[in-house]
Amino acid sequence: MSRFLSAGRTDTGKVRHHNEDALLMRDDIGLWVVADGLGGHSAGDYASGLIVERLRSLQRAPEICDFVEQIEDTITQVNADLRAAAYQRRVDLIGSTVVVLVHHQDYMLCGWIGDSRAYCYEDGRLRQATRDHAHGAEDEVTQFGDAPAGQRGGGVLTRALGAEDQVYVDWVVASSRPGTQFLLCSDGVNKEISDRELEAEFRRDQSPATLVGSIFETALARGARDNVTAVVVRLTE
Repeated sequence: MSRFLSAGRTDTGKVRHHNEDALLMRDDIGLWVVADGLGGHSAGDYASGLIVERLRSLQRAPEICDFVEQIEDTITQVNADLRAAAYQRRVDLIGSTVVVLVHHQDYMLCGWIGDSRAYCYEDGRLRQATRDHAHGAEDEVTQFGDAPAGQRGGGVLTRALGAEDQVYVDWVVASSRPGTQFLLCSDGVNKEISDRELEAEFRRDQSPATLVGSIFETALARGARDNVTAVVVRLTE
């Protein structure tokens, strides 16, 4: 059975006044999470923090299907709570994106809502395992729903926690071979660093902690226009 090495970090960045990202590393139960509260909306830090708080409290079920159901049930309840909080505060939306990585001895599972990403590095190549629930180009502030009248696209999410009464997690399967590595990140990483540059960092064969440090050094040096969060997980023997 594979073991793990993991490291993670979150930073407000150089422009934003508040950090609306949150992360979770549960090596003990094989669960890692990055959540990104929606910038420009009310209480994004509350939304991302609630996701991480609830998932942190999980006790892993023995069977993988049951554990995935636990995660989905938790996310569904958080979605309902965010909808209720927005109604009580009389605001349109309190929301967040989320990406999760789940370990099984035979495979890894990546689940996500929104544009927080999971990457998989295997056999010298980095690929994006998730597919952003968004359309248009990246923007300084991610919005949910339709673009403003007269504008086309531009960082518009098509799915987020707290945005609609029903929420759905997409899942993909990835390798669990020893040596495989994963990066979970908020869009503050890919706004500053290209996929090709991320792949080059992975090829340097750094420890997860050193790799996270390199990612943050680059993102902060380039202005870190958004909150920056990254978790790196390496599977070992």
